[in-house]
Amino acid sequence: MPLPSELLTQAESHLSVGSVAEMADAITRSHLPDFRCVGWYGEPPAGWTVVIDAEYAGQLVPAPLARRFGEADFWPRWTRAECLCKLADVPMLAWWPEHGLDVPALFDGVWRTLTLPSPGGPLVVTVAMAPS
Repeated sequence: MPLPSELLTQAESHLSVGSVAEMADAITRSHLPDFRCVGWYGEPPAGWTVVIDAEYAGQLVPAPLARRFGEADFWPRWTRAECLCKLADVPMLAWWPEHGLDVPALFDGVWRTLTLPSPGGPLVVTVAMAPS
């Protein structure tokens, strides 16, 4: 079984983009605004949980979020924070006051953010794993 860091190094080979039905068998998915999904197909090591989040790289940052967090590297920071929320089972609105879009110092997992080509435009995708 590969280590989490090895899976992240090869993340592109474990991600796929398609319809909700096409991604139904993914280990975890992220839904896009055009009703498509990004699916993760790499089995995490025993005792680890894997999550993903994806957004279109070219979409505008909503004004309230831009004011609060700035626009620089927004989508990579946003997708990473979404993944950390998923791993912690905490809603994003509860995460912001304490962490913003930053990684907490005590986070014991790993993550990688990458850009994937897509027919709808490039996608920013973060894959994160943490001990279960």
